[in-house]
Amino acid sequence: MSTDLTAGPQEEKKQGLQLMADDWSADKRVFRGVTWGKAMMWVFILGDAFIFACFILGYLAVRETTTEAWPNTAEVFTLHVGGKPIPLLLIIVMTFLLDSSSGTMALAINAAHRRERKKCAALLLATVLLGLTFVALQATEWTNLIREGLRPWHNDWGAPQFGSSFFLLTGFHGVHVTVGLLFMANIARKVARGDFDTGRRGFFTGRRGRYESVEIMGLYWHFVDLVWVFIFALFYLW
Repeated sequence: MSTDLTAGPQEEKKQGLQLMADDWSADKRVFRGVTWGKAMMWVFILGDAFIFACFILGYLAVRETTTEAWPNTAEVFTLHVGGKPIPLLLIIVMTFLLDSSSGTMALAINAAHRRERKKCAALLLATVLLGLTFVALQATEWTNLIREGLRPWHNDWGAPQFGSSFFLLTGFHGVHVTVGLLFMANIARKVARGDFDTGRRGFFTGRRGRYESVEIMGLYWHFVDLVWVFIFALFYLW
């Protein structure tokens, strides 16, 4: 009798493990046709999204629990043009540039699918230029705020946690943009010289006639742009 009682749970355990194995093996059917590189980029994006979510939630928690008044972002990020203060002007321009680069990236992917090599290379280059302008403006923003006394542990506008939240969120995102631009410039160079058409061996080249690297780069770039939308809404506008 005791043997039957012991065998029961063991059999159920085996069945549970078998069901788990069936679920995992089903991915082979669900992701049929999805290349290894594209699947790994999705895995990276999911992991990176978790990190960004932790940072943003941490910032929101700090902002809600601080005992000092949170600085007015419209005042902190005011840009003077012709002697007139325009709140968040630089941030709006940066957001427009990054969103526009997401659009040119989408057009580059479309050109890659159509095997329009020159058009794809030109659109990738346009995306790189827009991204570089975004990074340059962000560096200008950092420089101006540091000159005005903003530090991770201190500022003259209010809660000291404002500085650490600002440098963490925008800095971490800026690193992602910069790294993405380096990879994108390399892919644009390969597209321009026809590496994807000839199957020339090299970093991120892939198989002959396949522009998969352009699409993978697009996944990353759209993710970076989406993260900035959250930062723009929750840090600058709120």
